[in-house]
Amino acid sequence: MNLVKAFYKTGAYIGEVDQVHTDVQVIKIKGVLKHPEQGDLHNPKQTEVPFFHERKALAFNERANIPASMVKPYDGELIDYNESLIQAVQKLEEKLKSEETDFNSKCLDALKGVKREYELMYNLTF
Repeated sequence: MNLVKAFYKTGAYIGEVDQVHTDVQVIKIKGVLKHPEQGDLHNPKQTEVPFFHERKALAFNERANIPASMVKPYDGELIDYNESLIQAVQKLEEKLKSEETDFNSKCLDALKGVKREYELMYNLTF
């Protein structure tokens, strides 16, 4: 299995190339390296926005169309998807807790909702 590192929106994933098109590759997700950021992508670090998004990571074996320029070879270890998801969520939480700001607080609240969904979807315990 040839693994790649793929960057999608604000997340980073391990996956395998499923299809190759001119400018896009279809990546089958196998692990999470970086959990997507919470909030409004068009207004980074802002809390007073019309809709503060809760963003979940792409699911195991989900296929995503990713620009070819955002796909790189990956030679690291592939761990279980659920374990990689837990690690990515914990890393994001640590980053958000390291600095007390209104934005980080709102992100942590949004992440709580996302974690509840993961617990139901994947039977995970954080």
